[in-house]
Amino acid sequence: MSKILIVEDETIIRNALRKLLERNQYEVSEAPSVKEATSKFQLKEFDLIVSDLRLPGAPGTDLIKLAGDTPVLIMTSYASLRSAVDSMRMGAVDYIAKPFDHDEMVNAVKRVIGKAKAANKVATGALAASTAIAGMIGASDVMQDLYNRIHKVAPTNATVLIHGETGTGKELVARALHEESNRNNHLMISVNCAAIPDTLIESELFGYEKGAFTGAATNREGLVAAADGGTLFLDEIGELPLEAQARLLRVLQEGEVRPLGSVESRKVDVRLVAATHRDLRKLSKEGKFREDLYFRINVVQLELPPLRERGRDIINIAESLLQRYCAQFGKAQLKLSSGAMDAIMSYNWPGNVRELENAMQRAVILCEDSNEIGEHLLSIDTDYQDLDDNTGSSVFEPARLANRSPGGAPAASEDLSLEDYFQRFVLEHQDSMSETELARKLGVSRKCLWERRQRLGIPRTKSTAALSSVK
Repeated sequence: MSKILIVEDETIIRNALRKLLERNQYEVSEAPSVKEATSKFQLKEFDLIVSDLRLPGAPGTDLIKLAGDTPVLIMTSYASLRSAVDSMRMGAVDYIAKPFDHDEMVNAVKRVIGKAKAANKVATGALAASTAIAGMIGASDVMQDLYNRIHKVAPTNATVLIHGETGTGKELVARALHEESNRNNHLMISVNCAAIPDTLIESELFGYEKGAFTGAATNREGLVAAADGGTLFLDEIGELPLEAQARLLRVLQEGEVRPLGSVESRKVDVRLVAATHRDLRKLSKEGKFREDLYFRINVVQLELPPLRERGRDIINIAESLLQRYCAQFGKAQLKLSSGAMDAIMSYNWPGNVRELENAMQRAVILCEDSNEIGEHLLSIDTDYQDLDDNTGSSVFEPARLANRSPGGAPAASEDLSLEDYFQRFVLEHQDSMSETELARKLGVSRKCLWERRQRLGIPRTKSTAALSSVK
């Protein structure tokens, strides 16, 4: 029998909800406030927490971070866009307006508990596999999918193209592919193609013979030859000059490398793992990247999700970084304050994990006479958010939404539930945005967008699907 905790300060509503859930075979406990809930119960023992948003002492959203992996369903009579969006972005699994419909409440509870139990089974089965990937933290669905693909691809010799925004950890994925392959007893050579001048990149990669050019006083082995038997990781391969691309293509096609100034080629056995944050297909159509090389390296593609699409992974990563920097700087173990957690969850993180690392390192250095990291110590540039292309405002800034035109997103003053807002926003923008853009503007993952489409019965239009396929 699933266990549910109700946190509601109005006795009549609390009793009615308890009786409703007990009639549906749930074991129910109750508390009138966050303080009493945390002092009386172990929150992690429950399968679901149903909490009012506005409670005496502390808001119900405080339970989201206190409950750990236990899902929190928020209900409130203040069904505004601001409270809905804020609750969901802070990690609430769903949002129901009071007075709630009994069937709607029961269906929501069943859906949340069922999904949580299914996710726990998947996470349990994937845990042993995921922990084998050194340096990578995350239990979100998108990361579990990534771990599974890494485990499948790594033992093969297939060329891999890793795509992701700057700071998402592309080199960690490349390292995992090498360590889990049968080449792990040989070297993995990492090359940042954007960091080497165009005039030097060919000699660095392919080597040269004595006298090949002015200053070539001795023979020099290139990095491709040095990776023989192992893995060659080319980061930011989109920055590789066209001349070097032609030489790399020969390495992949013929399995041989010819140093500059040499008349003889040398056989090499190299597995290529490439990474980029750019659209190589678009670059190839523009003549800036060889199309034949693109098709050669795009055997298996791994997509790294940006930090903003990884849910509570962000807090787990932040806490891990906090421990690391406390140890590095010889400080007592610090913890994140409630305000800092809220700021971390609501910020867009355009620089991804690298930006989060900087924020946590800065906070540890500046923290004095306290065992908590406050929001002000993070020094997050909250003005640098994901902006709407047409209005210059963030879709999730309710204060600015009021100024949008009638054809844009609904105004913040409208009394909308999250479901109403979601449905209206998707219907109004799906003809002009791809699925990726819609998900980003709504602050959710593509999978979450798809699931909500299915639940709300919002079909994908042909134009949306076509746009999505181009991305």
